[in-house]
Amino acid sequence: MLILGIESSCDETGVALLEIKGDKFRVLANLVSSQVNIFKKYGGVVPEIAARKHLDNLLPLLEKAMVKAKVSPKDIEAIGVVYGPGLITSLIVGIETAKTLSLVWQKPLIPVDHMKAHILANLVEGESGSLVKIKYPAMCLVVSGGHTMLVSMKDENNFKTVGQTRDDAVGEAFDKVAKILGLGYPGGPIISEKAENADKEFYKLPRPMINSGDFDFSFSGLKTAVKNEWEWEQFKDKENVRKMCASFQQACVDVLVKKTIEAAKKYGVKSILLGGGVAANKELRKQLAEKIDLELKGVKFFQPELNMTTDNALMVAISAYFEYKDKPKNFYEAWKTIKVEPNLEL
Repeated sequence: MLILGIESSCDETGVALLEIKGDKFRVLANLVSSQVNIFKKYGGVVPEIAARKHLDNLLPLLEKAMVKAKVSPKDIEAIGVVYGPGLITSLIVGIETAKTLSLVWQKPLIPVDHMKAHILANLVEGESGSLVKIKYPAMCLVVSGGHTMLVSMKDENNFKTVGQTRDDAVGEAFDKVAKILGLGYPGGPIISEKAENADKEFYKLPRPMINSGDFDFSFSGLKTAVKNEWEWEQFKDKENVRKMCASFQQACVDVLVKKTIEAAKKYGVKSILLGGGVAANKELRKQLAEKIDLELKGVKFFQPELNMTTDNALMVAISAYFEYKDKPKNFYEAWKTIKVEPNLEL
């Protein structure tokens, strides 16, 4: 089976070709065209510009992927495409492209939830993309620019949100704090780099909702606390910038790790998964792994490879495969009904 994946939910255009033989995965192509350098000067994504760049990039990227994989349309069994959540104008480009290919090539079209795809990015490892075996039930921490969620997972197709952010997502908070500190965009990698080996307890920042008794999150107040502290800061030298980055990052990590551990204990999971763009954060990966090892004996921790943390089409192809494999007939007419859902909930 050969699955074509298409990703265009925000500012990265992705095309991937995933081959499945029995229970073995093989990645034939996984190409991403990023717009991050375009949006640095704006300090964030401009939806109309992102959509136009998807229009420019998608078909050439598809052609390049098929040449790299040495396949033709007749070799492809099904097409997976993200239909939400995301920016509506960006999603439309991917959806309309996929619908057209599905009609012209006479291939099934599988709509994919972007957040499920981030979770299932944990199922491949290495350049070849070999399949990772996960024991269920599992708890998934999904952290990105638009989402912060804890998701209970029974298998590859059964998900339930048990907690989520009530305001800013953690990735959004990183971007806003980086702007406050004058560090540029995107904020996550910059703050992580500046925070390395800096004093993470120098600024006494709050840990919002850390003892709330539920699995929801809030990062808006933490961002405001950084802003207020920084306005009073009279010695804004490079070292103090590093200390603020480290203090802010640690506050985020403390909340994310504690809530994940508590949710894992309550739901009696066998595995914990990490997903989303903020899953690339070194301290989050390190401290969550340490806490799981300390408090959850026998629970295995899975974290995606760094190239699978950002938006990509391989995770879309993986998610499409699990949706499609048991009910292939359901998707042959999907091109007629599939619609963009920018506010899709898991």
